Amino acid sequence: MKKAGLVLFWTAVIWTIFWGVIVTIIRKPAISSLTLDELNQTIWAIYGPVGLMYGVLSNLLGVLVAGIGILMYSGAKGLTVLKFGVITLLGFILALGTMMLGRIPVLFGIGGTLILLAFFGILWFWAKERMDLKDSSTAATDLKLVGYVFMLMAAWWACQVTGVPYAKAAQELPQVSPIHLMIFLVLGWIFLFLSHYKSHTDKKKKKT
Repeated sequence: MKKAGLVLFWTAVIWTIFWGVIVTIIRKPAISSLTLDELNQTIWAIYGPVGLMYGVLSNLLGVLVAGIGILMYSGAKGLTVLKFGVITLLGFILALGTMMLGRIPVLFGIGGTLILLAFFGILWFWAKERMDLKDSSTAATDLKLVGYVFMLMAAWWACQVTGVPYAKAAQELPQVSPIHLMIFLVLGWIFLFLSHYKSHTDKKKKKT
């Protein structure tokens, strides 16, 4: 089980990196220089087999398999792995289904409210966990908080960036690069990674 999980994890890593390299080297230049009609004449046609594989099965499949693999490697029970797979798959189906329904403004409001409530709830329980640490190192926990804040900032700007095409008034504004959104996401993920890395190294130090 543990070895199979490790194989799944690294297979997912290679699969995801493979698509990232292919997209960066081949697909991105095509999308940047071709019209939609011209793009649809290539293997990267939006609804062609390769295009659909990239859109649906590249990173999405990679992260799902990576999650399953790392759960197996960590010693999780089969039922736990199954629950993870089912929950993430249902979440993906839900997201894809609502996307096909078209734009439903009320869902943006509901989603934004749920994100904010979850964020403030996380901060509340984060504070409880930090207080329980007492004399232990709080560096890993503090790094996690920074990551949470950046991820919330990313969610906020994602709402604005993705909502512009649907807001008549906003369409009259000059287009700007969404690089700020990418920066928030990068910072959020990096600080969450650093929090886990710091926690791992602290535990290793205690054992020695």
